[in-house]
Amino acid sequence: MPVDLDALLEPGGCALVLQEVQNGVVGEPSALPALAEAAAATDLVGHCGELARAARAAGIPVFHCTAETRDDAQGANRNARLFLGARKSPVAMSPGTAAVQVPAEIGVDPADIVLPRHHGLGPMTGTQLDPMLRNLGVRTIVGVGVSVNIGMTNFAFDAVNRGYQFVLPRDAVAGVPPEYADAVIDNTLSLVATLTTTAAVVRSWSASIPA
Repeated sequence: MPVDLDALLEPGGCALVLQEVQNGVVGEPSALPALAEAAAATDLVGHCGELARAARAAGIPVFHCTAETRDDAQGANRNARLFLGARKSPVAMSPGTAAVQVPAEIGVDPADIVLPRHHGLGPMTGTQLDPMLRNLGVRTIVGVGVSVNIGMTNFAFDAVNRGYQFVLPRDAVAGVPPEYADAVIDNTLSLVATLTTTAAVVRSWSASIPA
């Protein structure tokens, strides 16, 4: 049965969630240069900006889920190579620095919600995202950001395990290498998420705004 994308994206029942779309990850300088390069190649930040503006215009909540690490690393994960490698990067995700801020092209509207995360691999753990979405009556998450390798895949699984519909605009996510990210989207995320494009989501949300 074909998925009714407009029904999934209906205002009042969905939210846009940006996962680690922050300067120190997808911008310059980045703690993960190869990932930032992949994101730039698909204009991930530009697409996320389009989605954020369309969501705000339609009255849809926008959540910025960022990653931060205290300078003394207290409470930070140490149980995987990913975390150990990140600590060696010259780009520190220190709270309050430019590295943890949302790119200016996207911005943070006064109505947007910023939820920093200090541990874990995805935004459904370590933040108040899940209860806040439920309090808002959200049933569908439009998830964008990085990376398809780990963070976005973890995010999609966590959301589906909690009963949410997950919509993934594939031109607003990135992973490395890009061909691997495409394979994960096609062979794994397609089984748990509704795949679409930024243009399709923007079109749906724009059509929902009263004339």
